[in-house]
Amino acid sequence: MSTVLVRPAVAQDMAAINSIYNHYVVNTHITFDIVPWTNKKRLQWFTKFNGKRYQLWVAEIAGQVRAFAYTSQFRTKAAYESSVEVTIYAHYQLQTKGIGKALYSKLLTNLADFEIHRLYAVIALPNEISIGLHKKLGFEELAILNEVGSKFGKKISVAMLEKRL
Repeated sequence: MSTVLVRPAVAQDMAAINSIYNHYVVNTHITFDIVPWTNKKRLQWFTKFNGKRYQLWVAEIAGQVRAFAYTSQFRTKAAYESSVEVTIYAHYQLQTKGIGKALYSKLLTNLADFEIHRLYAVIALPNEISIGLHKKLGFEELAILNEVGSKFGKKISVAMLEKRL
């Protein structure tokens, strides 16, 4: 595999991010979104990233965005400000190729300056690839939320994982 370049996302990356994400919307239970995102919605989403607590990083291979990872608000109440949710998506043909580890390594390093105390990942099950990645990076499983969602006519459980910083 070619060299992976990890960098902060820019607005021009949103179409590639949308392409990666919408594959999971249409073909998997991994995201609970049912309808693919439009490019307009993705550009609006991009505005919430401030480069501080809320960061969006991409991984490029051969000049193409092939994965992304980001932090977002964990809960809306002010007392949760020292916690963030983390999310990662890689092109479906590139899972388990080390891109996720490279992205998260950069993201975690850059969070150190922003008083983040806890990271949370919420992962639709089954998803051994994502669970494995998060556990390799020091996340611990806290809970299973049984049949909390439904997609494609099936009830879906999620795992909640936590990493202490």
